[in-house]
Amino acid sequence: MSGKADPRRTADGTTSRTRLDRGRGALGPALELVHTGRAPTRAVLTAELGVTRATAGAVAAELEALGLIRVDARPGAPAGSQGRPSHRLAVAEDGPVALAAQVHADGYRAALVGLGGRIVATTPGCEIVDADPAKVLGSVVEAGAELLERTGRRCVGAGLAVPSAVAEPEGLALNPLHLAWPAGAPVRQIFAERVRAAGLGGPAFTANDVNLAALAEHRHGAGRGSRDLLCVATGHRGVGGALVLDGRLHSGSSGLALEVGHLTVNPEGRPCHCGSRGCLDVETDPLAFLTAAGREPGPEQSLLQQSVDLVRDHYTDPAVRTAAETLLDRLGQGLAGLVNILNPDRIILGGLHRDLLRADPDRLRAVIAGRSLWGQSGGVPVLPCALDHNSLVGAAELAWQPVLDDPLAVLG
Repeated sequence: MSGKADPRRTADGTTSRTRLDRGRGALGPALELVHTGRAPTRAVLTAELGVTRATAGAVAAELEALGLIRVDARPGAPAGSQGRPSHRLAVAEDGPVALAAQVHADGYRAALVGLGGRIVATTPGCEIVDADPAKVLGSVVEAGAELLERTGRRCVGAGLAVPSAVAEPEGLALNPLHLAWPAGAPVRQIFAERVRAAGLGGPAFTANDVNLAALAEHRHGAGRGSRDLLCVATGHRGVGGALVLDGRLHSGSSGLALEVGHLTVNPEGRPCHCGSRGCLDVETDPLAFLTAAGREPGPEQSLLQQSVDLVRDHYTDPAVRTAAETLLDRLGQGLAGLVNILNPDRIILGGLHRDLLRADPDRLRAVIAGRSLWGQSGGVPVLPCALDHNSLVGAAELAWQPVLDDPLAVLG
């Protein structure tokens, strides 16, 4: 054996491998910090993890070796700063991806999503949803597999967003109201079988689309930094809600929490699929808006796109403005009731609701404040969702979670 000192050994007698062994439990938390943008530098990572700088360096190096992050050891110093700038940390742009899929009333789409919630590639949206969920899920997985083959990316797993409450632990779509699918379709099992048949790596997950939108927005969008986040959205049809409590998605005892679409806001209103009348689901979705504005839905675009275009391009039209104000009032009434029950620290709105909020933010906030106890005492921030494809990003988050929990076990 050579008498030379081990160049990797430090003054305290440890080696880089020893430091990594000590910090292995920090790999997952470190990756999540970089993934969510909360650790842009090694100095911040060190402080957030509560470890030594050497251990944080070893952890960052291991995550880089796994192809998950990039470490810039020689970043440029900001003008006027003193001292050596800390190493910059960022997700690896050419790293692994998750396959994300979304099915809604007007079609379906597949995408590849990397760490950081970054969409790497998407398929063109398909506008026909078959009554057989197995055919639809087979097609969307096949489209995703083609994306993976074309990009040459490693797949860590797959996630699916569906417009239905998904019962746990079976993964049954209990109420796909705006699809022709049978109630109780075993969508998680079907999706997992199609993923395995396509030879894709990693596990497969399925959840409600608005739950996944809330998860994505909490990690990467308008919900970042919120502890108790309420998300309400109207997509292509209907209205859904989701709740993040103490930083974690709340889905209830069996996955069925926050069916906010069936809050009654107009007792004399339209019949709802649930058997009641005047629910948010039928009073504040795109079809309700187009009808209230006196517009006949056309076949050339989805109901969501038609309603969004109407808000953005024709809000000065008196009929459009009146319809928007009606929807805002009813949406505000429903949100006020939720605020009284849940006391969130932030509300985010997606789909058509996002554009209605942007068109007249003061009206909606006034309705919420006037009808809620907590709104009158200072108001709850109401913000538009920030991510255009948040349900797809959220579906990918499901697939990324095992990697965030233990990167070395999954990818090492």
